[in-house]
Amino acid sequence: MSLPHGFVVALDRHTRVLDSGRALLGGFPTRLLRLTARARPLLTGRTVRVTDSASAMLAARLLESGMANPVVTSLPACPDLRYTVVVPVRDRPQQLDRLLGSIGVDQPVIVVDDASRRPEEVAAVATRHHAQLVTLHTNLGPAGARNAGLRLVTTPYVVFADSDVVLTPDTVPTLLRHFADPQVAMAVPRISGLPTATSSNWIGRYEEVRSSLDLGLHPAAVRPGTPVSWASTACVVARTDALGHGFDEGLRVGEDVDLCWRLIETGWRLRYEPQVEVAHEHRARLDDWFLRKLVYGTGAAPLARRHPQFVAPAILAPWSTALVLAFLAQRRWSVPVAGTVFALTTVNIARKLDGTRHPYRSALPLAANGALAALSQTSALLTRHWWPLTALGCTMSRRVRRAATVAALTDIALEYRRDKAPLDPVRYGLARRLDDLAYGTGVWLSAIKGGSAKALLPRILRVNRAVSTRRSRP
Repeated sequence: MSLPHGFVVALDRHTRVLDSGRALLGGFPTRLLRLTARARPLLTGRTVRVTDSASAMLAARLLESGMANPVVTSLPACPDLRYTVVVPVRDRPQQLDRLLGSIGVDQPVIVVDDASRRPEEVAAVATRHHAQLVTLHTNLGPAGARNAGLRLVTTPYVVFADSDVVLTPDTVPTLLRHFADPQVAMAVPRISGLPTATSSNWIGRYEEVRSSLDLGLHPAAVRPGTPVSWASTACVVARTDALGHGFDEGLRVGEDVDLCWRLIETGWRLRYEPQVEVAHEHRARLDDWFLRKLVYGTGAAPLARRHPQFVAPAILAPWSTALVLAFLAQRRWSVPVAGTVFALTTVNIARKLDGTRHPYRSALPLAANGALAALSQTSALLTRHWWPLTALGCTMSRRVRRAATVAALTDIALEYRRDKAPLDPVRYGLARRLDDLAYGTGVWLSAIKGGSAKALLPRILRVNRAVSTRRSRP
């Protein structure tokens, strides 16, 4: 199935155009795509519009490699706008009333009461908004509740919306445009914070910029090993027939990640579209917020059993592993060795870019970005995923204390500047470390309970895959 005429893609902000349009450099993993003489005119500025089979093939190649993203405002309208909204809920009648009011009455809505303690309150809200009510007498969790609603859906598309979100009139229509691509199974909006009476405290302000559900400002393909490796189903639009039996009811947390990865493994594409936002009522009470972060971490081990190739706290190439180990050694030879590794890597990348006009000029930022990514992942290991080992090491080693201090403070400084949080640096830094402490604790608890350390082990690539080369077919 090819992309339809009128479908428009734009190069990702990280994709570079080399040699006056003869080659493109970018994607995940990074690759060099050499454009044939026939393909070059298809790229107008930084966009490709599908007008024939050749442009459809090029656009699909760019999407698949992560070099480009659909321009949602220029996509053809979805030919079939029929969808059903499925809302899983347990109690929370006020939040449910707020959500159903934002959905309206133009589309069918199925409210699944997941064994509420006061089911009559949920039923009253559903009745007031003319929603179909499904009552479960046993609590099944988010996955089971969504599946109960999914089984009743007869429309081509289904929208899952949690009771603590609020939709806008543009949310679903905009996301439906992505389904002009016949390979797209799911599209998700950006999740932003919903102003509430408690969201202005320091935890609420931290969550505004560091929510686990917020995937950022830029559109992206959802794919493991990329900046957007999973998507939350707090709000999602999906092809009903692509979901099959739906969510894994054996998972009480991480069921959305599992569904995303299963769809990707079967060849579907998933899109993250920040052009539209859905407001989410973030947890702002310290104990409630900390517990939720911990619960998120407990999904790591079950996901590692189901998707061992995707669950790793860090992914490092051999060269970046050597560079990180050199710095962690903190010896006199550390900087010279790390510098040598970096230089050799730059030369190796430049050789793969042979044939372009300035291979070393292009190779240097790639090597630098790879080094920074490796150091950032190592910092996360020390302060987040491996914090119990780091804490133990700090009691015995001055080098571990130095590494942990540099990692923690550098992380806070860089992220605080990037996030532009409406919060002072001290409380931001405290929230940042508590966030890591909670999530890391959840990962360790799940690993101990599951009897497996897979979720704690970094993945070391077998080869130095800094950049690969491809040639376009059109």
